[in-house]
Amino acid sequence: MKCTVLKEKLVDAVNRVMKAISSKTTMPILTGVKITSGSDGITLTGSNSDISIKSFIPLEEDGNENATINTPGQIVLPSRLFSELVRKLPNDDVHIEVDSRLITKIISGATEFSLNGLDPEEYPNLPIINENDVFKIRKDLLKDLVRQTVYAVAVTETRPVLTGVKWIIQDSRLSCVATDSHRLAQRSVAIEDAEESGPHTLVIPGPSLNELSKILDDDDEQMVDIVMTNNQILFKSHNVQFYSRLLDGNYPDTSRLIPSDSKTTIDLGTKALYHAIERASLLAKEERNNVVKLRAEGNQVEISSQSLELGRVYETLVTEKFEGDPLRISFSAKFMMDALSKVDAQNVRIHFAGPMRPIIIRPIGDENILMLILPIRTF
Repeated sequence: MKCTVLKEKLVDAVNRVMKAISSKTTMPILTGVKITSGSDGITLTGSNSDISIKSFIPLEEDGNENATINTPGQIVLPSRLFSELVRKLPNDDVHIEVDSRLITKIISGATEFSLNGLDPEEYPNLPIINENDVFKIRKDLLKDLVRQTVYAVAVTETRPVLTGVKWIIQDSRLSCVATDSHRLAQRSVAIEDAEESGPHTLVIPGPSLNELSKILDDDDEQMVDIVMTNNQILFKSHNVQFYSRLLDGNYPDTSRLIPSDSKTTIDLGTKALYHAIERASLLAKEERNNVVKLRAEGNQVEISSQSLELGRVYETLVTEKFEGDPLRISFSAKFMMDALSKVDAQNVRIHFAGPMRPIIIRPIGDENILMLILPIRTF
């Protein structure tokens, strides 16, 4: 293998695939990055047991030359070292040459590295995905979907299926839901090119979605192709392919958690409420459950918390709208702040079905987003 590639393009590609490479793998070959040069460009691959990322550098793009291929071929190089040295190379052009003993020369300007490569034949093949079930979604929408749901997945493996986000594709809509049994987040959006072959349900690991969100750039208008199989999902975006395994298991029916009635409804400014809870949590987090209390009556809401050692805090907010009965309820400051920080709307509507029933938070102006947290018994 012998090729030349622009340093800037190589750095970008390496940074992307590094997100799939783990030093804690049982297969030493997977600690490396696989580099393949072919007639149309250079592909870098990184993988672990859960996700795989391919980043492609085309020979030419927008009239600019990115790479030249003298001899096609492939090699696996130690990823940590390779990513460090690529970033620190002095020149814009990087020459990569692999000999028959897998020794790889990397030359840039007057700098020459010689690395011992690994046999690319030992690198596991990525899953072959039949592109039958495909739909498209705008990149900015996909990033919002991940941001507004993945925070609510379970972090412990007690029930592995809850560490993922459940996706349901039906009637040209994608509905996403995440829960850790104490809180819930769900959002639905319209999608394009969805096959009308009946509903699809899949559960994507939360960590996979977090990594996907990091490698998607902020080109809002661009579409992402999403390909589904029984045990894998593939996201294809401009020169990047992101594979993730899916989780097995029966995801609970979360619709039963959501109360249909509401005894008290309050409209509040999102930021005002967030900051009031943030201030109350300064004392709350010294206690065991990080509990903040909310008392609502008339058109006022009082946020309070106390610490036996440190003292108390009270803050009063004026509601935009108040309907229903007076109320006293307690909840986790962290859970409420996590939910409010994902809301883009200026105001939120909060529904209370009773002091020990789930609290429903909805952004005003977007019926497609719902967040739920369970209260904590303190009264």
